Amino acid sequence: MTRNEERMIEIKVRFWTGEISRTKGTVEPRHCWDAGTVGIKPNKLHGIKWQKSIPFNSLMGISQAVEMMLVRAGIRIHKGKITKKYIESNREHGSK
Repeated sequence: MTRNEERMIEIKVRFWTGEISRTKGTVEPRHCWDAGTVGIKPNKLHGIKWQKSIPFNSLMGISQAVEMMLVRAGIRIHKGKITKKYIESNREHGSK
C-alpha cells in the first residue's frame, strides 16, 4: 500500500452476478443485479478494522449502506465545501 492510499479510507461496493446467465454455472459478462454489499478496507493508519459487509437491495440503497459502514467503523464525516455551501444557501432561504 502506498503512502497516499494509507491516508485514504476505502469503501468497496460489490454487485451480485449469480443467476443472470441462461447457462447454469456461468456468468454473463458485464451484467449484474442492482443489489450487493458494501465493505470497508482495513487501514492501520486510521485504526479501521475489518467490518462485516452491509447488503443493499437497490442502487438507491448504496449511499445508505456506505453511510452505515462509515458509522459502524467509527468514522466521523466532515462536510465539504459544496455541502457547506448548499446548507448555508438553504438556511438563507428559510429552510432547515
